[in-house]
Amino acid sequence: MSIRVEPFAGTAAEWDTFGAAQRGWTAFHRHAWHRHIQRVFGHEVMALCARTSDGALAGLLTLVRVKSPIFGHFLVSLPFVSYGGPIGTDDAVRALTATALERLTADRADLLELRSACELPIDLTASHRKITVVLPIKSNDPEVVFKGFTSKLRSQVRRPAKSGVEVRMGPDQAEPFHRVFSRHMRDLGTPTLPLSWFTSLRDAFGDDVWFACAWLNGEPIACGAGFRWTGEFEITWASALREHGSTSANMGVYWALIERASREGLTRFNFGRCTPDSPTHRFKSQWGALDEPLYWYAKAASATASMPKQDSAKFALATRVWQKLPVSVTNALGPRLVRYIP
Repeated sequence: MSIRVEPFAGTAAEWDTFGAAQRGWTAFHRHAWHRHIQRVFGHEVMALCARTSDGALAGLLTLVRVKSPIFGHFLVSLPFVSYGGPIGTDDAVRALTATALERLTADRADLLELRSACELPIDLTASHRKITVVLPIKSNDPEVVFKGFTSKLRSQVRRPAKSGVEVRMGPDQAEPFHRVFSRHMRDLGTPTLPLSWFTSLRDAFGDDVWFACAWLNGEPIACGAGFRWTGEFEITWASALREHGSTSANMGVYWALIERASREGLTRFNFGRCTPDSPTHRFKSQWGALDEPLYWYAKAASATASMPKQDSAKFALATRVWQKLPVSVTNALGPRLVRYIP
């Protein structure tokens, strides 16, 4: 049966119902991302679908144009997160990828990147420069999950409460989450996503986006936020203030999210992407989590085209300068920069 690719003109319910039944589906494939990215950053979003000759849906692809005279011109599915890429039948995935490659050439973009949770049947090379780390949740009883940790890890998880730290969870934690997150990004020398990014996600995803904050003496000191889908939760963003490191508040945040995932019957806790063998990777592995590859497929228009890397030597000076700026300044300037660093 022949496959044709066209702009998606159906409903959000049609998109999500079809997508949720496909291999590789994640929260980042949901239709709500289209309006969210357009509303917060103003990027062009191309919602593409593949249909059979009788009009039935066979595949989906959200492709976002991120274009800057400084950083470059990219077509990404999906920017700012770990997952995206085409989903559907093998023929549909190949047809959608072919259309994306045509757009790369026709639009004179520098790079196409398709970020997939699984291997795709396409003729592009997959990068595994990033991995994710996943903890299988073997019980819907959090106490059983807790007892499965090493004694050292259990002690670390208990420490925040002993230090007077309280973890709060709910949509009202989006603003305090951003207070910690933006401060932590400044300390790292990295531009922050705006508060509107997170409040928009809260409004768009409802109970499927979770916010958690650790509080001490009336102030948030650590935080985490992420998405639930199809038996899985991913903590997509996490931060902690360095001066409160002795409280291990971040351990309390992670455990609160794992505890909720267990109680709600989820079977996988995804710690989010990281660089192999990095300190972040080792932190995530200590929970007994297992490495899983990410399949990021890319096609560059030239030998020199690549994604901007904030940890490269090119950004070293800018990072040192950024770390010295007041948070009020980095919160004002950061979103204007990070929108172009997918």
